[in-house]
Amino acid sequence: MFYEDATCNLQETCYDLTMIKRLLEKKLRQGAKQYPVVLLTGPRQSGKTTLCRAVFPDKPYVSFENPDHREFAERDPRGFLDLYPEGAVFDEIQRSPPHLLSYLQGIVDSKKKNGMYILTGSQNILLLKTVQQSLAGRVDLLKLLPFTVEEIRPRLKKFSLDQVLYTGFYPRIYDQKLNPTEAMRNYLESYVQRDVREIVNIKNLSSFQKFLKLCAGRVGQVLNMSSLGNDIGLSHTTVREWISILEASYIVYLLPAYYRNFNKRVIKSPKLYFTDVGMACYLLGIEEAKQVGRDPLLGGLFENFVIMEALKHYWADGRGAPLYFFRDNAGNEVDLIIEKARDLMGIEIKAGQTINRDWFKGLNYLERINPKHVLSKSVVYGGSSSFVREGIHIYSFASVKNLYLKNRDGCI
Repeated sequence: MFYEDATCNLQETCYDLTMIKRLLEKKLRQGAKQYPVVLLTGPRQSGKTTLCRAVFPDKPYVSFENPDHREFAERDPRGFLDLYPEGAVFDEIQRSPPHLLSYLQGIVDSKKKNGMYILTGSQNILLLKTVQQSLAGRVDLLKLLPFTVEEIRPRLKKFSLDQVLYTGFYPRIYDQKLNPTEAMRNYLESYVQRDVREIVNIKNLSSFQKFLKLCAGRVGQVLNMSSLGNDIGLSHTTVREWISILEASYIVYLLPAYYRNFNKRVIKSPKLYFTDVGMACYLLGIEEAKQVGRDPLLGGLFENFVIMEALKHYWADGRGAPLYFFRDNAGNEVDLIIEKARDLMGIEIKAGQTINRDWFKGLNYLERINPKHVLSKSVVYGGSSSFVREGIHIYSFASVKNLYLKNRDGCI
């Protein structure tokens, strides 16, 4: 049945997220056939548990959010694991006792059976360090972000750019047809603050909340930690630490600069984005979809959306994301570069709906300074048509998946 939600104007066919096929599913199944352990990380509420339980319905499910499970595993790790002789789905593994993974290593080494344990976790840096120490060579590492446009579009009757940016892509918003503003407020209060406290002791959470909002105000901009620190009265060291925390919790993503083979006048600091554009909208104080198009940071928000779509597609293939941007001190810029070996695919990202030839300048400049290695030039824009102009491929925001699929397969 279709429904219309008057609160946030989301329309979809059903509530059951297990019916929405995730792009990562194929790689998850493949990993379980090749490794005894698969670790799926990503932000909280990105759909990790739903996906794992749908793909492995016959495996016992254990969440380490449950204090009884944590206490049992801490007190008697061998006895705990003996309950699951054929393996299990262990959810939020970062909350399990650290030594549990060492016992897990002994089991998989003795049984030599692939696909035994499926682990999920929502803290990147600390969790990966622990897993790599205990399960090196025995685990397939995968990452899951919230929905892609490709995954949710078949469920939506209406599909406007403003609505997509405002709503974001967290599954629970679509599953429970939540108001995006309320959902993001609850998400930040329930998960981000708690996870932050687990990673590092931040005594003044109000300063951290202000810091998050200042980060949102710089979405799509080159990260200047000194400027960010000055605006909130924090040291450069603290800003660096807090940015690292947000990365570890999959809240922000830093897009690195591309400067190989270029001169020293190229910007080398990363650009700042959020892993979900809806969170950036919330932190900017946007409370309705109609406010998005009037926001002065619309361009940065649109960049955020497009770049995260690229990241999701690469991670869904189980690959590292060779994503960069280019900018020099003279103002020449390309919003997104995808690297394939030594070759480059330049992508300009513009929220406008009318094609402007000025959009091509950065792409043409990139080709002039690196003529032998620019494979393709593309523009993703806020319009509804896709076509080719002056040798540059133009993609609508709704067809952005085609850009990454073609770039990945080398078909442009």
